[in-house]
Amino acid sequence: MSGVSRRALPGFGLGLGYALVYLTVLVLVPLAACLVKAASLGPSEFVAAAWTPRAVAAYKLTIGVSLVAALVNVGLGLVVAWTLVRYEFFGKRFVDALVDVPLALPTAVAGLVYASLYVPNGWVGQFLAPLGIQAAYSRLGIVLVLIFTGFPFVVRTVQPVLEDLDAETEEAASVLGASRWQTFRRVILPMLVPPALTGFALAFARGLGEYGSVIFISSNKIFETEIAPMLILVRLEEYSYAEAAAIATVLLGFSFVLLAAINYLEYRSKRNVG
Repeated sequence: MSGVSRRALPGFGLGLGYALVYLTVLVLVPLAACLVKAASLGPSEFVAAAWTPRAVAAYKLTIGVSLVAALVNVGLGLVVAWTLVRYEFFGKRFVDALVDVPLALPTAVAGLVYASLYVPNGWVGQFLAPLGIQAAYSRLGIVLVLIFTGFPFVVRTVQPVLEDLDAETEEAASVLGASRWQTFRRVILPMLVPPALTGFALAFARGLGEYGSVIFISSNKIFETEIAPMLILVRLEEYSYAEAAAIATVLLGFSFVLLAAINYLEYRSKRNVG
């Protein structure tokens, strides 16, 4: 058997070919079509289509609410993942299953439910209205639905890391005199940074492209609560396909820059941990 080339896993060629075809057909071709359509505009036409005051306002709103929602999800996701991994309580499996509900529930349903809950006469909105807080048809409402849709990504990326943490390392830190806070900050937290960054990036990317849940709670007011995906739909309804592709290209470019930055931070975090 010394002259026979052996691989760790069989079917590498077939698997690689299937993966490349899958990525090409479902990812690369649509992205290329979007870029080609946007490239049909000249440089000045592209700028005029993608950087109108209305488009800039939509970019700022989309990026801003997605960033806030992703940051909130990092905090909530860490707490929920820690609770599910480190503690035993009645109904734990049910709570764990609830984490995945936003992934299974149609986003339009989530938008309708949140809108009905947070209107001034809704179950929750009736308590917020006297305080001057308008959650429905506002930027706050957009943040709330984006927290709902992006929440599972942080939990499911952090949870496996917490499950694989070696308890002996924490015990050794305790024996050496470290307090519980010092153990968490210097032993556990560095291990959670890479998955937390991954969850943040996934939640943020989901927020950038979210449409179904937002349109029902945002009221889609121009310069106030109109998100970039909604503006793309408006351009498509006007048969301005190149202009819609230009706006989509700007969002795509920002997403790639974000993913590159997150991957770099993950790489640095893993090197520091190692």
